[in-house]
Amino acid sequence: MVFMQSYCEANSSISHTWVDEGISPCFYFTLVPTILLTIAFFLGTIHCIFYQKYGTAMEPKFMPRSRLYVFQQAISVLLLVQFLGGLVWQAASGGELPGYVVLYGCFSVLAWAWAIALLTVERRRVLVMDRTRGHSTVLLLFWAIAFSAENLAFVSWYSPHWWWGLENNQQQVLFALWLMRYIGTGLLFFIGLKAPGLPRRPYMLLINEDERDVENSGQYLRSQSTWQGFRKKVRLLVPYMWPRHNIFLQLLVLFCLGLLGVERVINVFVPIYYKNIVNELTDGSSWHTVATTVCIYVLLKFLQGGGAGASGFVSNMRSFLWIRVQQFTNRVVQVRLFAHLHSLSLRWHLGRKTGEVLRSIDRGTSSINSLLSYIVFSIFPTIADIVISIIYFITYFNAWFGLIVFICMTLYLTLTIIITEWRTKYRRDMNQQDNLAKSKAVDSLLNFETVKYYNAENYEVSRFEDAILKYQASEWKTQASLALLNQTQNLIIGSGLLAGSLLCAYFVTEGKFQVGDFVLFGTYIIQLYTPLNWFGTYYRMIQNSFIDMESMFKLFEEEEEVKDEVNAGSLLYKQGKVEFENVYFSYTNGFEILKDVSFTVLPGQTVALVGPSGSGKSTIIRLIFRFYDVQGGCIRIDGQDISKVKQTSLRAHIGVVPQDTVLFNDTIRDNIRYGRISASDLEVEEAAIAADIHDKIMAFPDGYDTQVGERGLKLSGGEKQRVAIARTILKAPQIILLDEATSALDTQTERNIQASLAKVCANRTTVVVAHRLSTIIGADQILVVRDGQIAERGQHEELLLKGGLYADMWLKQQQSQDLDSSSDTECTVEPSVGQIM
Repeated sequence: MVFMQSYCEANSSISHTWVDEGISPCFYFTLVPTILLTIAFFLGTIHCIFYQKYGTAMEPKFMPRSRLYVFQQAISVLLLVQFLGGLVWQAASGGELPGYVVLYGCFSVLAWAWAIALLTVERRRVLVMDRTRGHSTVLLLFWAIAFSAENLAFVSWYSPHWWWGLENNQQQVLFALWLMRYIGTGLLFFIGLKAPGLPRRPYMLLINEDERDVENSGQYLRSQSTWQGFRKKVRLLVPYMWPRHNIFLQLLVLFCLGLLGVERVINVFVPIYYKNIVNELTDGSSWHTVATTVCIYVLLKFLQGGGAGASGFVSNMRSFLWIRVQQFTNRVVQVRLFAHLHSLSLRWHLGRKTGEVLRSIDRGTSSINSLLSYIVFSIFPTIADIVISIIYFITYFNAWFGLIVFICMTLYLTLTIIITEWRTKYRRDMNQQDNLAKSKAVDSLLNFETVKYYNAENYEVSRFEDAILKYQASEWKTQASLALLNQTQNLIIGSGLLAGSLLCAYFVTEGKFQVGDFVLFGTYIIQLYTPLNWFGTYYRMIQNSFIDMESMFKLFEEEEEVKDEVNAGSLLYKQGKVEFENVYFSYTNGFEILKDVSFTVLPGQTVALVGPSGSGKSTIIRLIFRFYDVQGGCIRIDGQDISKVKQTSLRAHIGVVPQDTVLFNDTIRDNIRYGRISASDLEVEEAAIAADIHDKIMAFPDGYDTQVGERGLKLSGGEKQRVAIARTILKAPQIILLDEATSALDTQTERNIQASLAKVCANRTTVVVAHRLSTIIGADQILVVRDGQIAERGQHEELLLKGGLYADMWLKQQQSQDLDSSSDTECTVEPSVGQIM
């Protein structure tokens, strides 16, 4: 019986079901949470096991984006917090705390936590064989019983043991908590019938509709929440959050976190000492006592600063020490992303937009620092301050002040999140328009010669202005929605401050509080609202950081098309024999560039590739260098499959002179030295002499220190090509690939370089792509490529005797040269005739 009295209230027992025209509170609040926990835990556990074992992860594109689902989650969390808050409030309010109250609070918290977990599981996983739609029976049963249990309370309307009388503060708070539960459980049940967070059609039908998948995928990507894939984003950020292999920075991080804890303690004691000053002055305390309290208060204010931790000594010290950690994060992010971009395939680089990539890198790296700073030093401290304040007001004032703060904070955070999520689309669209505007500007400036050729300056300016106008339209929507958010936050903060101040003033007039208590409340609440007023900004900046990082994450997610195998070894170069065996290759599916190509280049031989444009000659060069992997067949060097060796070892033995030479915006000397970074100035000059460009360089005012401009635009096409040849000569590779290496040269320079190339290519395996057949007459073997296949092969004389495609090409080029020679003769004769006349 003693146990029953300690578990239930005085003069009551759990065995008494009905008392005073109603249900016994002890019986009711024991039975209801027990049933709910049984459903949630046991049935929910079985449900989760089936989903994990027989279910599959739902593809994100099939998850509908719904505000109702977010609202559903928010209500569930609010109810869980309500149960926990009610238990804490009753424990802190003093008096006897029956055991059934503790059981009700603990069981309810566990049951609702499990229900939230079930809701998340059903959102992310699905039983593929399940042809139904909507929430599971377990969740619907849980919500239905929870709502029915709250309705069951109406049976006790006339019972004096319940809170319907509203005779004191305790009954009023209990009634408010019940009203919150009643509305929350009802909304959950009726929203659950619609299941807004789950697909409206059976999952098996959705995954089989491929055309619809493709059609809706773009729309999903545009409308998904910023927090979608939060765990994945955090996993990418973890290496940058903690400075591994650096003990000093790790200790610095821990020390900064310690200072953060010190700031929380200071924020509690500042209003307390301010209250003590007011009470001591009111009570007529001695000067010594007042002076000591004032000095301690001023010291705390000096350490705290402006109240929000923005300019205090501790905050400034923490910000100063954090600079090193921030620089580490910034450096690591940029270096890893830069290395990742260089590891991507040629296909990706050919399709990239340079301006957009640079903007994504710039915003992404800066947003990581902002994200870490806001989360660690703004969001977590603000939440900690809110929790501490609620506990403090409940403990040292009464539950009404804690309830006011709790409701105000809950409304503030909930509306901030909802409105900010709603305006995410405007921010994302603004970023997209910004990228497009910068991309148009960069492309236009990089191709300014083309703009000049076609007098398109006005057109380019008009396109850029249109892009800016679209950006400004998105920017206006972003700023307007921000103003709405700020006004909503101010309204909630003002209402909470008004309600708390009036209540505190009332207790002072009733003699229950001292004047210092009113000062304490005002000081504390304003001190709390100052960082809370920035909380929306913090959340918004965190969300903006995630948005800004989306493009950078996409760059990180770009996979390498050409990868080294796990156990790939280095290429063991022996003689330089190159073999193509039944090679098939296509840039896009369904359109083959190379079809069953087979040939062999013996060590030291020169093989020429000729044929119409687009036949696949340059593709063969790229495949040897392994810019791409073949779809069929095999390419070998000295009997080793080049797809089985490391790319760096393969490319170390190959030198390439491309058709379109691009130079760095640096000096001529450094551009040539790029072939071998460790080369001396003398070796650079010797390579330039071999490429027949030394004399031309020396004719420049700055000689080898001449700046070539962006992409080498200050040099002519022939000069750029000779610099590229000199760079390859300096590398001294064993295998040389020449892709129209002399296409931009005049006849005399071409002959000079041909002689130089002949010396360089001597005893080296060489593959040459040429349109001028006169440059490859001496090749050991000529391959005529047409429509991705080798149509003819042999030496120059053999191919002419065959009278096939090569002979036809040779004849046409000879006729073209004859026409050019005759036209040159006419041009030189005409002035002489004019002079005679």
